[in-house]
Parts: sequence; structure tokens; C-alpha cells
Amino acid sequence: MSAQLREAMNPLLACEIIEGICGCENASEDDHILAWQYVIDTGIVWMLPGFYGRTAQGLIDSGVCHRRDD
Repeated sequence: MSAQLREAMNPLLACEIIEGICGCENASEDDHILAWQYVIDTGIVWMLPGFYGRTAQGLIDSGVCHRRDD
């Protein structure tokens, strides 16, 4: 996981990585996990379309990501 990516992460970049757009289609699995964890940690995942919330919950349930209060 890139420390630079962690520092640069913002809602738009996270969604671009998750959706695979704007040059982010080659993002690594770690980059995707970082993006998902970012939208979970900020709480914006629950304000986005249903796909995001359902996928985030699946990632939490499977242990790939964690709730922001964990």
C-alpha cells in the first residue's frame, strides 16, 4: 500500500479507484482495499448509491475492511 496514495486519498479518488475510472483501472488490490476503507472511515459510503453500502458491508463481514469504530 502506497503511503503517498494514503495521504492523497479523498472521496473522488476513492470512488475513481472503486469504479476503475480516470486512469485508476490498473489500481492494485491493496489500493482498492484502501479506497473502500477510506469511504467506510469517512462515513460517505452510507451516503452513496446502494452498491457502495452493500459492497462495504460485505467487505466488513468478510474481514477485508473494518467499521470505522473498530
